Order: sequence, then C-alpha cells, then structure tokens
Amino acid sequence: MRVTKEKSADNRDRILQAAARLIRERGIAGVGVDTLTDAAGLTHGSLYSQFGSKERLAAEALSVALNENAETLQALGLTAYAQGYLSTKHRDAPGKGCALAALGCDMPRESKLIRRRFTEGFRRLARFVSEMLRAGSQESSDDEALATLATLVGAVILARAVDEPKLSKRILVASQASLPTIACAPTHAAMRQRP
Repeated sequence: MRVTKEKSADNRDRILQAAARLIRERGIAGVGVDTLTDAAGLTHGSLYSQFGSKERLAAEALSVALNENAETLQALGLTAYAQGYLSTKHRDAPGKGCALAALGCDMPRESKLIRRRFTEGFRRLARFVSEMLRAGSQESSDDEALATLATLVGAVILARAVDEPKLSKRILVASQASLPTIACAPTHAAMRQRP
C-alpha cells in the first residue's frame, strides 16, 4: 500500500515530536529505535525510510525541540520565559522543557552532527536573548546574553541533579534573583516560596 505525501509528512512529524520528547526525558543514548517507533505508532521501516538512521532522527528531533524553545522565548518575552524556565514545573518535566538543560551534559559524548544541531540551537537562543536584552538597555552585550542562558540552563541542570528538594528549589530561586533585572525580576511570590 502506497503512503500519500500528506500521510508521510504526518508520520514524519509524529516521529519527530515523539523523539523530541523522549530524548529530552531519557537522553539520546537512552532511547532505542523500538521505543521511538512504538511512541510514534510506526514501524522500523517507516522510521528508516524517513530518516535513514537513528542519528539523523535524533539530530532532527533535537532541532525540533530547540525550535520550540526559541518560539516560546519569542512568544513570552525574556522575563516571563526566564521565570517559567526557573520553575519547579519546568524542572520536573524535562520531556516538555528545554533541550539545552535536558541534553547539555550529554553533548560531549554525542556525534558531530548532533553537537552541531545543539550549537546551532544554542546560538539562535543566545541571539534572541541578546536582542531582547538590547531592547531593554543599550548597554547590554552578547556576553550578557551568554551569561543569562548559562545561568538558566545550569540552574535547571543542577536543580534536577541534586537529591534534596529544598536545595533544588533554592537553586532555582537564587538563580532567578541573580539574573539581570530586565531578564528576570524575581516576583515577591517566588521569594516567599524560598525554602
């Protein structure tokens, strides 16, 4: 039975969405082809005919996840994005969250293709952050954007890594308070929630 172009595109999108979620939840090495095909409701043949290899699929899924980050940043603006980023909701949902925080620690062990996609996504986010910081202050620099992203990503990685809930929450709140005012003025509610 021939698959229409429309059905093929739908299958591709389904695979990418499932893969983007799964690689953020489990890491690229932690997701096998069987898991990917089961999650997308497709066969191995469909997966390989669409992407050729698991590496290509992972690279495209990573791009999808990083594009979601960029779209969210643009839609919310930097302050709301940073506040949501440094929340327990984001910390507790890596499959729906930022691919930088979910996969950053794995990147040194990944292929050149996957690292290239990660770097491209990071650069895109950094460019958007830099533009948003400049809009709020003529003195902001690209380095401030890099530091802001490093604070966001590093805070979530550490908040997920520690095994003490109070310490995890403190990492998020302290990181939020340390960001430039334009990026993320801590709310009084967030400060009251400090453990």
